[in-house]
Amino acid sequence: MKRLGEIISVENTRQAPWLGALLAVAVIQFSGCTVGPKYHTPVVQPPPAYKEVGNWKPAEPNEQNLGGTWWTIFQDPQLDALEQQVNVSNQNLKAADAQYQQARAVLRYNRADYYPTGTTGPAATRTRVSAHRPPPNSIFNGVTYNDFALPFNFSYQADVWGRVRRTVESYREQAQASAADLATVNLSMHADLAVDYFQARALDAQEQLLNSTVKEYEQALALTQSRFRGGIASDMEVQQAQTQLQTTRAAAIDVGVLRAQYEHAVAILIGKPPAQFSLPPLPVTTPPPHIPVSVPSDLLERRPDIAAAERRVAAANAQIGIAKSAYYPLINLGASGGFESSSITTLLNGPSGLWSVGLSAAVTVFDVGRRRALTDQALAAYDYQVASYQENVLTGFQQVEDNLAALRILENEAKVQDEAVVAAQRSLALSIKRYRGGVTSYLEVITAQNAALTNEVTAVNILGRRMADTVLLIQALGGGWDRSSLPERPECCGKLVSGNSK
Repeated sequence: MKRLGEIISVENTRQAPWLGALLAVAVIQFSGCTVGPKYHTPVVQPPPAYKEVGNWKPAEPNEQNLGGTWWTIFQDPQLDALEQQVNVSNQNLKAADAQYQQARAVLRYNRADYYPTGTTGPAATRTRVSAHRPPPNSIFNGVTYNDFALPFNFSYQADVWGRVRRTVESYREQAQASAADLATVNLSMHADLAVDYFQARALDAQEQLLNSTVKEYEQALALTQSRFRGGIASDMEVQQAQTQLQTTRAAAIDVGVLRAQYEHAVAILIGKPPAQFSLPPLPVTTPPPHIPVSVPSDLLERRPDIAAAERRVAAANAQIGIAKSAYYPLINLGASGGFESSSITTLLNGPSGLWSVGLSAAVTVFDVGRRRALTDQALAAYDYQVASYQENVLTGFQQVEDNLAALRILENEAKVQDEAVVAAQRSLALSIKRYRGGVTSYLEVITAQNAALTNEVTAVNILGRRMADTVLLIQALGGGWDRSSLPERPECCGKLVSGNSK
């Protein structure tokens, strides 16, 4: 019994340092505190309603954020097919996704500080000691020996004051901001495509109008030439009709310049060289659809750029805690162990074992105000991010108001312009009738033709602007995005949705 007790006592003595180290880690971890301010979302006072909403129909409860594929609201299959290619081939979107993946990787790197670091360095050497090495007559002089070592080292910096937790918190929020940046680029690329697409369609409508007008002018020229041959009209009237025709032909050709540029822009947005893409002409004819507009406070949850700015405020707040943790000592735990022997056959035997454990603390006593400066820098960075966030919110409100005003005014203008088109067409018909009857000169016909064409082109341009501003309103409202799409734990869940994966 005595022998057994001695063995147990020896074993307890051997295990005591390891148990003590583990116990110290547990106590430090569970009793540690996190320094720095607790985060609160910056206060923003949104207006109760949009100023420019006018008679705009408010969003119904069942109208949820337009949906992720918001462009389908235009009911344009050609646009739908192009928008689908943006997610696959757009290079700006791929670059933003790479930045998000980079932010995730940085977060995982810093999250590794939660755990100890283990290293090993196996070594095998054969050494001969000099026979004349001092001191003289040493038992090792002239000896040749082997040394086999299999060491293991563990180091750990205890997160007593929350430095690691604050660091992980900051990088997690930066990764969430990067996810919101990706959503912002996604929304922007889809909106840019829709705007360019509708601008091209508006030019198609303008070109169609000009070409049909050319045919009418050709008929007018034929009439004038016939009257000239009959001695009724003068050569001056023929030249006026010819000038009117050629000017309109040139205008129809000129439309192709801007139309080609929009086609090339669409090609780039879907990730194709312009030489490999063609956008079939399709004149725009129908007015834009109604876009549901919710209360301004919802904008804070539906715009990814606002969410990104808010997450950067949270990250800056965590940086304040990191700066303040520098005032407290660093607690380092270290442990090493392994085996060492002169013979490889006995390397892993019990007597060949070795170990050591230790704990150290380091604190800065005097740094000439360096830590204070670091804290001031973090506080100033936080103030900067708060101001940027609030500016983003104000800009969001402005963009919604701008596009609401544009659509409301353009809708009224379109009604008036349609009346002007009808009046101009009646005036033109009357002028042609008067000219055929010999009551008036061809100059009156030309004036009526110019007025009719100008009003028709203006009506087409207004419709194109309404379509583009509708897209911009959707973008200003955040498209189909919602703040719940942000990943809660980007280090382990890369999808841009909030799930239960931990």
